[in-house]
Amino acid sequence: MLEAGNARLLVDCGLFQGSKTLRFRNGAPLPVGPGSIDAVVLTHAHLDHSGCLPRLVRDGFPGPVWCTEATRALCGILLPDSARLLEEEAGYANKIDSSRHHPAEPLYTERDAHACLDRFRTVPFEQHFTAIPGIQGFLKNQGHILGAAAATLDHGGIRITFSGDIGRSNDPIMPAPAPPAESDWIVCGSTYGDRRHPPGTLKNELKNALARVLERSGSPSPRPSR
Repeated sequence: MLEAGNARLLVDCGLFQGSKTLRFRNGAPLPVGPGSIDAVVLTHAHLDHSGCLPRLVRDGFPGPVWCTEATRALCGILLPDSARLLEEEAGYANKIDSSRHHPAEPLYTERDAHACLDRFRTVPFEQHFTAIPGIQGFLKNQGHILGAAAATLDHGGIRITFSGDIGRSNDPIMPAPAPPAESDWIVCGSTYGDRRHPPGTLKNELKNALARVLERSGSPSPRPSR
């Protein structure tokens, strides 16, 4: 979160994913009151970056969500789908009485997801926009998935770039990430910070995976015996 004067800007608002312990954190109180945040800049649509936006809006966030057009389109699929799954999980927990809460409630609903999508405002790559008063921004293509961007934000001549997730330079489908903008500060995700993309292309990895499937005549891997 960035602050400029009395304004606050949030970059991404995702769900914890993975183990049950991590997922429980999604229900914890948000560390900042949603009503105190003036805008969100969303780097891309994956749920670990966008998946908590419906809750943020439902709980009082009043402002716009800035992103690329493709990110808006993908969130139009992912966020309602996430909400349906959350509602189904809550319904099943109530059915088998497996929740600590009575009744179990979803983190957000499909209605919340659609209300959230109304807040999205799209901007093309490389086009400057006023994210909040006092902070100008622009988005640069990061490959990774459709619409994925690095967000560069400028306040009073100080420039900070949030990398989002960075795609491969030799991806067979997505364009290579654009060179990063000249910045005073760069904030980069650390999930894969201890490794490099392997050299060469993905063809050999795909070839080996496909060969294993073809050897089984296309059948899935047998389940291990218990």
